[in-house]
Amino acid sequence: MSPKNHDRRSARERLQAQRAKEHARSRRRRQAVVAGSVLAVLGAAGGLAVWAATAGSGGSSSDNETARPRQATGGDRPAVPVGAPDAPSTLTVWEDFRCPACQQFEVGFRPVIHELEDAGHLKAEYHLVTIIDGNTGGQGSLNAANAALCAQDAGRFREYHDVLYSNQPKDELDDKFADKQHLIKLAGKVKGLVTPAFTQCVNDGRYNGFVRKSSEAFSRSGYGGTPTVLLNGKNLAKEKNGHFTPKDLRKAVLAASKGKQPGKVPTTGTSTAPSTTPGTAPSTGASHRTGGSPEDS
Repeated sequence: MSPKNHDRRSARERLQAQRAKEHARSRRRRQAVVAGSVLAVLGAAGGLAVWAATAGSGGSSSDNETARPRQATGGDRPAVPVGAPDAPSTLTVWEDFRCPACQQFEVGFRPVIHELEDAGHLKAEYHLVTIIDGNTGGQGSLNAANAALCAQDAGRFREYHDVLYSNQPKDELDDKFADKQHLIKLAGKVKGLVTPAFTQCVNDGRYNGFVRKSSEAFSRSGYGGTPTVLLNGKNLAKEKNGHFTPKDLRKAVLAASKGKQPGKVPTTGTSTAPSTTPGTAPSTGASHRTGGSPEDS
């Protein structure tokens, strides 16, 4: 091939790549318009932002479909519990580790959520999904979610979950979380998390099936995007015209706790469900109706 033809080919490939990038951005802009939803920007007021998209399954059919992280709940809506199991209020969170709006929510609401969890007023249930993988391609959402579930086995889900959001790539097109060695390196920020067991769990994609099932549940749920955050069954994106703030969350949770005994916060780890053997699905477990209303979550 002559240098001239090579230059033409390179220019054509660059143009095609740029067009593909612009097409992806245009598609995400169209998906951000969700009928009947009020999309708020998490700015100075600390309101709840929403990233609208469609969930992707990610992974391959060869993944272990039955593996369940320690103390996670199964059924049709798999989740990781954090906080006191008998706390008066429940925060249900559907989120994607590559989702920019999820990162905004986590950074803005994290201090209040931790405060309320640690005081026994609030328990959280995290449903991990793979929206960005489905929309832009890649495996960062899947691999990061699997790594977080591996951290759950070590009783360090909350800490590692926060590390991932604090180190989220600045551009959602950057699939850096697909790099498992990068995920293991980030785990080094959580004391005692990086062990041979954790490393093998991440590299093997042990909980890819669990994440895929959670993503399928999100697809059936009818929710418009992530983060979808429910407090005692109420979708916070629909409260106060979508400008629900951390201060509002604290007020609502404390009001629900009035006259009630705070839950007993676990002394070790972050999980709350009955203990199970890592990597296996118990013979019994909660099963939820699919496609139900937020109150069913």
